[in-house]
Amino acid sequence: MSDFVMIHGAWHGGWCWYRVQAALERAGHRVDAPDLASLGRDRTPPETVSLALWADQIAARIAERPEPVILVGHSLGGAVLSEVAERVPERIRTLVYVAAYLLEDGRSVREEAALDEDSRIGAAMVISADRRTASLRTDGLREILYGECSDEDFALARSLLVPQPLAPFATPIRVSATRFGRVPRCYVECARDRTIGLRAQRRMQAATPCARRLTLESDHSPFLSQPMALAGVLADL
Repeated sequence: MSDFVMIHGAWHGGWCWYRVQAALERAGHRVDAPDLASLGRDRTPPETVSLALWADQIAARIAERPEPVILVGHSLGGAVLSEVAERVPERIRTLVYVAAYLLEDGRSVREEAALDEDSRIGAAMVISADRRTASLRTDGLREILYGECSDEDFALARSLLVPQPLAPFATPIRVSATRFGRVPRCYVECARDRTIGLRAQRRMQAATPCARRLTLESDHSPFLSQPMALAGVLADL
């Protein structure tokens, strides 16, 4: 039995893992899928949110777990994973990046995303008047994020998305070889991803190698489009 903590990506909340969480719990694992501050059902004011706040939030949460965890992150959640590993490497068994930003020290999600010629998410973003958050247009949203999801899952996801604080996108991560670098890493790439293209996923893996690479033939949201396959990959770890 393993202890999983699952970190969602931008605009989402812990709700996005509900099918993967249920599958892992049926297999006897413990699973925690929190909302990052200001996302999901959390009502922290977005102007107060930072990457450091999220990392501190999750580091404190896993410090309360009974044993070191398998820390899983999707998309923007990958930057949170790396920062948490820098803070509490002794509390993490494995880092699992699921179509996620695996950044080098000193790089930000915004910088990495700018290099991704296959991504279509930028065109869907609508920046708020105060430039503190971004929302997503509904036109083309399914194709970009949920291309292989059912109509029901797409409707559910669309109804639960909330504005995304922008500050974490622009914040360079700070990680070291002696702390973050000592935690084993695994990357689960999504081959038909239109949010973080496969070439970008592999470029990040080349820059920061992982012990294992697994590939899902899926869109950017395998927690909805292929939950059993993703749960199986995680259980095998």
